[in-house]
Amino acid sequence: MSRFLGEIRQLGYVVHDIEAAMDYWSTTLGVGPWFYNPKVPIRNYRYNGQPHEPHNSVALANSGYVQVELIQTRNDVPSMYRDFLQAGRTGLQHVAYWTADYDADLARLTAQGFKPVMSGEVGERGRFIYFDTEYHPGTVIELSEVAGPKGKMFDLIRSASEGWDGSEPVRPFPDLSKL
Repeated sequence: MSRFLGEIRQLGYVVHDIEAAMDYWSTTLGVGPWFYNPKVPIRNYRYNGQPHEPHNSVALANSGYVQVELIQTRNDVPSMYRDFLQAGRTGLQHVAYWTADYDADLARLTAQGFKPVMSGEVGERGRFIYFDTEYHPGTVIELSEVAGPKGKMFDLIRSASEGWDGSEPVRPFPDLSKL
């Protein structure tokens, strides 16, 4: 547990082929089921202060209490994921901390000198922000708001993983507007 941010709740892996990655994680590692969204509806996306329209595919599953996120970029929009790939890397790109008090945690982190690089929203009260904290691959820090439907979806994904028997290894993302 981080004495600054609480528990790491998510490990984010950037991959070239999300379908192959889901197959590997579910078949070889036994992690699943995967909740897959071929085009995540990101609103108010910004990278280095500039707005863009990313097309990212994401799959989420839990291994115990920790969520695993697989990310594949589908367009060439500037992002920390694209930077990671262009540096010749794949695999663990970030760790995420979840918060129900996004504004207070964001203020605290920026006051400590964390510099925002990439941000956006997924659903109501589902803001996220990535900081310029990469000192080696996999150390980028994401702060993810879970006060709204995104948090309910994360709970549903964790519940689905408990006692998962390997059936239906890939499932569609729940509709955030109905959570």
